[in-house]
Amino acid sequence: MGRFQGWDDDAILIEVGERLRDLRLNRNISQEELATRSGVSARTVRQIEQGGNTSLETLIRLMRALEVLDRLDSMFPAEGPSPIQLLEMQGRRRRRASRARGT
Repeated sequence: MGRFQGWDDDAILIEVGERLRDLRLNRNISQEELATRSGVSARTVRQIEQGGNTSLETLIRLMRALEVLDRLDSMFPAEGPSPIQLLEMQGRRRRRASRARGT
């Protein structure tokens, strides 16, 4: 079971806001500076840090401004083919070259 399984939405929003605040403070950036860098209002930054709801676009802007956009890879890793799909594809692979014609 994942860490956030069983948490309600409000608790997750608070956690996300706290993590964004910690990232900002560790980089010694004020809320106003983060707002300017990300193109959102300082009020929006304050609301998110206090656990307020936000759009995905705003979250992406903040992550980009905090230089953590690459963390989306760990949040949403690219899905490869399933083991079943791999087995099905394996049956279609060529196993040997064809005989030369006319010899």
